[in-house]
Amino acid sequence: MAKKFTTPYEVAYYDGDITRKMTIPSMLAVVIKTSEEQSDALDRGSDFVASFGLGWVITNYEIHITRLPKVGEKLAVTTQAMAYNKYFCYRNFWVHDEQGNECVLIKSTFVLMDKENRKMSSVLPEIIEPYESEKIKKIYRGEKIEKVEDGEFLPYRVRYFDIDGNQHVNNAIYFNWLLDVLGYDFLSTYEPTFINVKFDKEVEYGQVVESHYEMLDTDEGKTTRHEIRIDGQIYCEANMKWKKSQ
Repeated sequence: MAKKFTTPYEVAYYDGDITRKMTIPSMLAVVIKTSEEQSDALDRGSDFVASFGLGWVITNYEIHITRLPKVGEKLAVTTQAMAYNKYFCYRNFWVHDEQGNECVLIKSTFVLMDKENRKMSSVLPEIIEPYESEKIKKIYRGEKIEKVEDGEFLPYRVRYFDIDGNQHVNNAIYFNWLLDVLGYDFLSTYEPTFINVKFDKEVEYGQVVESHYEMLDTDEGKTTRHEIRIDGQIYCEANMKWKKSQ
């Protein structure tokens, strides 16, 4: 059974949007910090991984939201490195409130990237063993991401502070681009219930991205489709489901 690791977190005012609900980028920053703390506790932190010339990169998030935590709430953030195969590592995160209710479940896929050639590396036993994850043969295939067919877009320039220690745009920044295009009125009256996002290519400093989106009405409510493109190529794609905010 893979090891679980839990840390407490109090939602700060800067983690919230105008509705005082926790933003997706803030939440992802907190859950990733929890996985880093587990790695450090197992002596498998970023310096150890870098000693092999490698770094962790996230390729997918599947986010299931029962409710978004609010500013001031005390949370328990839990992570577990569930399974791995030759190239992919699957890690789950859970966010629970003080009553023990699950607010958010995040399923993520990580790969190891060679920092020199920027290519994917196979998973090294020396790195993965302490997590006691299950070794599997199959590749997890998430829900298919529907393409943007007839959307609009806004351009965004990649700024210096969008870049992280892996020398590419931090994953949380993508969510700013993906969500901002939906506009003030929509974002202040709707909240996401499900997000499926795939990071296809690295975005670098100085590039200008186009955040394309399309909004659809379904029986379940609003659905949005998203693509981050540069020169017609897709760098990131996402589908999201939404409900009216309470």
